[in-house]
Amino acid sequence: MMRKKRRSSVDKGEAATTASKAKKSRSTGRQPKATAPEETNESVFNVFLREAGVTLKQGGTSNEIGVDQVVFQKRIQQQLRKSPRFPGIVQDFITGLESHSEDPERFRNCLLPCVPQLSDGDASSVSSFQESLLRMLLGIEILQTPIINTLLEKLPEFMFDGAGDGGLSIPRIIINQLKWLDRVVDSKELAAKLMELVSVAPVEVQRDIITSLPEILEDSQHNDIARELNTLLQTNTQLTVPILDALSSLNLSSSLLTEVREAVMATLAAVQLEDLPVVVKFILHSVSASDAYEVVNNLRKKLELEQCVLPPVLQASQNNRDRSAPAAGSSQDSVTLILDGIKSAVRFQKTISEAWLKAIESVHEAEDHKVIDLLVLLILHSTNANQSRRGAERIMKVKVRTGMIQEALLQKTFRDYSQVMRGYFSSILALAQSLLRSPDPCVVPFGGHMYRLSFTVFDSYCQQEVVGSLVTHVCSGVCVEVDMALELLCGLVTEKPSEMALYAVFVKGILDYMDNLTPQQIRRLFHLLSRLAFGPQQQASHIQDDMHIVIRKQLSSTAPKYKRIGIIGGVMIIGSMGALRSKVKESQNGSLPQEMFRQVTALLELVRSSSESSPEAAALYYDELANLIMTSTLDPQVQENIAKSVLDDFQNDFVVDLGPEITGSFPFPARVMYNLDEEESQGGIAINLLPLLAKDIQSKGERVSPLCLSPFFRLLRLCEEKQHHGDLEEIDALLGCPLILTEMDVVEKIDSLSKAEKEFFCTLLFHTINWFREVINAFCRQKETEMKMKVMTRLQNITYLQTLLEKALAGTPGYVPPVANFDGESTEGVMLSTTAPANKAKKDGTGKKRKAPGKSSSDSSSLLDETTEADETQQKEKEIRQGVSLVSYRPFFRELDMEVLSVLQCGLLSCSLLDSELNTKVQEEVLLGSAELVFLLEDMLRKLEFSLTAGPAKRAPFLKVQKKISVGFSHLQQRSPKDIASCCVQLLPALCSHLENCHNHFQTLLSENNGVVDGPATDVQEHQLMSSSYQLLLQVLNTTFSWSGFSLPGQRSLLKKALGVLAERLKEGRSELTLEQLVKHSVEYLLNFRSTMPNLSTALCLSQLLSTVSEKGGNPATYREQTASLVKGFLCQAWVTANGERERGNKFNEALHTLLSIYLEHVDDVLKAVEEIAGEGVPELINASKDESSTSWPTLNRQTFLVFYKVMMAELEKAVRRIPAGKISDDTEAQSEKLLTWNLAVRDFHILVNLVKVFDSRPVLNVCLKYGRLFLESFLKLGMPLLDYSFKRHKEDVQNLLKTFQLSTRQLHHMCGHSKLHQDTSLTNHVPALKKSLELFVYRVKATLTLNNCQEAFWMGNLKNRNLKGEEILSQRSQGSDDDEDEEEQRSLLPQEQSEDEVPENVDQDDHTDDSE
Repeated sequence: MMRKKRRSSVDKGEAATTASKAKKSRSTGRQPKATAPEETNESVFNVFLREAGVTLKQGGTSNEIGVDQVVFQKRIQQQLRKSPRFPGIVQDFITGLESHSEDPERFRNCLLPCVPQLSDGDASSVSSFQESLLRMLLGIEILQTPIINTLLEKLPEFMFDGAGDGGLSIPRIIINQLKWLDRVVDSKELAAKLMELVSVAPVEVQRDIITSLPEILEDSQHNDIARELNTLLQTNTQLTVPILDALSSLNLSSSLLTEVREAVMATLAAVQLEDLPVVVKFILHSVSASDAYEVVNNLRKKLELEQCVLPPVLQASQNNRDRSAPAAGSSQDSVTLILDGIKSAVRFQKTISEAWLKAIESVHEAEDHKVIDLLVLLILHSTNANQSRRGAERIMKVKVRTGMIQEALLQKTFRDYSQVMRGYFSSILALAQSLLRSPDPCVVPFGGHMYRLSFTVFDSYCQQEVVGSLVTHVCSGVCVEVDMALELLCGLVTEKPSEMALYAVFVKGILDYMDNLTPQQIRRLFHLLSRLAFGPQQQASHIQDDMHIVIRKQLSSTAPKYKRIGIIGGVMIIGSMGALRSKVKESQNGSLPQEMFRQVTALLELVRSSSESSPEAAALYYDELANLIMTSTLDPQVQENIAKSVLDDFQNDFVVDLGPEITGSFPFPARVMYNLDEEESQGGIAINLLPLLAKDIQSKGERVSPLCLSPFFRLLRLCEEKQHHGDLEEIDALLGCPLILTEMDVVEKIDSLSKAEKEFFCTLLFHTINWFREVINAFCRQKETEMKMKVMTRLQNITYLQTLLEKALAGTPGYVPPVANFDGESTEGVMLSTTAPANKAKKDGTGKKRKAPGKSSSDSSSLLDETTEADETQQKEKEIRQGVSLVSYRPFFRELDMEVLSVLQCGLLSCSLLDSELNTKVQEEVLLGSAELVFLLEDMLRKLEFSLTAGPAKRAPFLKVQKKISVGFSHLQQRSPKDIASCCVQLLPALCSHLENCHNHFQTLLSENNGVVDGPATDVQEHQLMSSSYQLLLQVLNTTFSWSGFSLPGQRSLLKKALGVLAERLKEGRSELTLEQLVKHSVEYLLNFRSTMPNLSTALCLSQLLSTVSEKGGNPATYREQTASLVKGFLCQAWVTANGERERGNKFNEALHTLLSIYLEHVDDVLKAVEEIAGEGVPELINASKDESSTSWPTLNRQTFLVFYKVMMAELEKAVRRIPAGKISDDTEAQSEKLLTWNLAVRDFHILVNLVKVFDSRPVLNVCLKYGRLFLESFLKLGMPLLDYSFKRHKEDVQNLLKTFQLSTRQLHHMCGHSKLHQDTSLTNHVPALKKSLELFVYRVKATLTLNNCQEAFWMGNLKNRNLKGEEILSQRSQGSDDDEDEEEQRSLLPQEQSEDEVPENVDQDDHTDDSE
């Protein structure tokens, strides 16, 4: 029954086949064949299939198979082979197949998988999945080729049909039949036919064929097909993706792969954006280790991500114009996919991650850096494949430091690729943290930009993380980090107040960590919190109560530290609450709401009353209010409220009318001093200083304390300035009014006073100086000549009083001055010489505060006598008592404002211009005295060093709070370095004028004295002041030009302006010059000063300034020679002081050390220069008498020999480290050149080491042992490989070099013996490491000889321990050769040099002996 049923189904199939066959014959116009053969023909295909176990079905039903497919294939093969008509039967079979396939339905059935035949019994013999009929037939080798031909002929019929029912594409199914065949009979033919098809097929079919090629063809065809695909790739960009897919799966030879990759790279610019990820992936995955860098570098150059993404503005307009267009994010999606491709390549191939790092590192122009560089650094950081995170961080820092990667690029990346960047947020945050924590100040701002952009561009989660991270930085305790983080938070509050308000609670948490913050940081913190809580919009009003609680708590504290925080915070809140409101609507007048004004008044009263508890707190309150008025725009009501009683209170507290006499009992007789308005003596006023101070000391806690005098006056002055728009007419009497002090000749008998009287006098002087400093702050910007004269006189008063104070302090050991800067700990960072005896103060001539001539107008004549007397008795005074240097007392002086430096714009008054009465009123113009110039320049230099010289941020040790000593720089801290640099550039013309005046002064001096510095006409004191001015001016210029901010792109114009000032001094009215030309002219200008350097320190400052300025150009190397010749001139000059003595001492030696280093760093040939000094200069010194110097190098004498020796050794060692290592690939010329360099270096080293025999002091030995080892190590590392390769070609040279070098190593060995003999630990510390290197040298030479088959030339014996003179150390003779004796190779060209103590085993031309001098 079953059998019959199956048979009938086959019959049906056969009937259908017959019908279709007949139809085909009709359609082609052929005559049908005879019936009998036709029947036979048809039955071949059907019968064979039926007998083999496959049942053909009609319609949508799948063909059935009753046996396993392997069995089916075997049966068909057997049937065909056993047929008597073989091989003709094969063609019959194919014809049957073709006729069966005429019907598209039946053809489709043949392409689809067969289904197992169901039966009542067990069907376990047939697996559940079966291949299609055609696929099984393709597995039969004799049928494969004809069936492939049939299929490929059928394929074009279906090419242009869409996907059929169920989304089946017939061409795709046909191609799938050809995949993964066990064996392809004619692979070459198949490849050719497939490529033929590709040339005519539509794109969809082309893609299917191309992507299937790797699965169809055998490996032997891969290279041929790849070439064809490569050709196709260049003509048809539509097929880029399938071709690259196919190519990446083909097994290609490396040369072909390179060829294909180059072709792909060439078409990169023309590739569609959506295809780009595949192209990049292919390029990176086809890279070998050898060409990784080249490929990646090429890809980096050609990958223009900037052109992939439209700027946001254009995106928006395009979306508005074309609503049907894809979303703006689609291009960012493609960029994301490109980066994913790079990420996977980086993660799995170490060479690629290294190549990317190298490619980014090799970019040397800021303009050449692209968005891809930043994105790849983020990828490398985020994947951390092969430790690439550290490399990415390092390169990021280097690039930012050198200005290669700039803020503009970062901004562009965030703006155009925000979606892409969001994926790397954790890396961005980590990099920003790392940059902000960096000890290098140049990279810190860039970390800040990363934080700021992350906050502005990303979502709320990221914003929260950014704020959290910044708060962590603020609580870190590292000053630079805290400053930057607070600055960023302030910036974000200004830019995005409503977003920041959400995170106000985080920021408020910093209030718990205020112990570690400086006053300026506390100001910043309260500023940003009060802006959020009390600002015009009051976005974070929920923290108002907390702020009030904190302030009240701090103000009520009895601890000064917390009260200070309370006062600073309270005043900052007043500033935010009382800030001037801008008009929101026309109806509003923009004034402060009544309720808010009431709160401001209440808080102001609270802070004032809390600060009355101590004079320090009151003074701080005045200072903070003054700051607030200066820096903020307050509402007029609040402004008025603060200023209303200030003038009256000040007059009541500190000012008295001048009466005929001053009543009261004081420690010293009271006297009215320093009156500049003597002609208006009637009804004059005076500052009541002495009586107030006396009263304050008698009854502590007096309401009016002299401590508050200067701060209160500052507040008064700023209130007046604000109210009258800069006019100080109301208070100008205070500039010239006298003070009630005492006679200043008290200082001469200071030793006879009691301790209390001494301290009272010192305190009086401090208060007086601070009053004058604050008066100068107030009136320095007044334009009238009379006012300028008075300001100048006050400056003279200060310099004179400072000389008195130096003497008074010398006689008052243990004295602590009154506080002058109230926002920090009173003695924070202050090192007073309280325990040091008075005579241990700094000597004169240090360039610091000196005894300056007094120039008070009231006591002018007597002071002049005093100063001339001081000149005569200077030597005696030195013996009796030295004035204390005021350097350590700086925190006890009031801070001078930056505006005071405008006084520098006055001309210089030299002593010779003064009339005998010192009567400044006779002068037509206001001129600056040299003492005052020094005073102002010292202050300016300190300011610049504080603001512009960003020292490395050192992390504080655990549990220790690190504080930057910022006492006396409170006002300066509130200005940005850029502001300060701009002020300096404005002052540059004045500074240059002073510089030229100093130059002219010394030139005149030299011409008067016939070129002798210490001629009889030299005024020692004036010489000293002018020298100090000269040096300070050069230091100020150097500090200004050294500011790292000039390297930032935004400050380029400021740098050009600064250089322009120097360039214009040479020739005025130049047209616009390039930076390079400006640098050239500036260098020419500065070189003019070389002839009038008064001392070596000033010469060093000029050299450093020249070096700094030349680095600002694009090519500093062009100025190396000029710098070297300038410095050589200074080194070859005899330096004499104004007293006629030769310059000497530690400062001189330090300056000489730096100058000599600069010379050897800038000179073209270091080795030649070292030989010149060591080979010519030192022998001259050895032959000269005891106190004489070398004739060719006058700075080289017995006192400075150590300096010269140390620098020469250090620079020689540096120079040999720069000699390139020898390579086996070097040609003869390169080897000769390197050998010659090493010969020179070894010769220099030999000369220097042998000098120890003459100069055998401990420090010289120490230097020789230290640098000798380093030189030896460099020789082993870099020199010996060269000798290995050069030995055969340059045998003589190598022998001579080794021979010379061994003389040096033997001397080093003797020094080791000497150190042990003298048991000097500072020397013996170097011995073990040196001996190890000496031993290494022996065996390294042996290795070189062995390598060159000369091992018989090597001979080794025991070397005796000898002292520096080469005499054997007898005490060690009995200890045998094992203990203290060292081994060294013994090679010599001269056997007679052999020591009598040694018995050589073999002496030939390469043997070497002990040097027994």
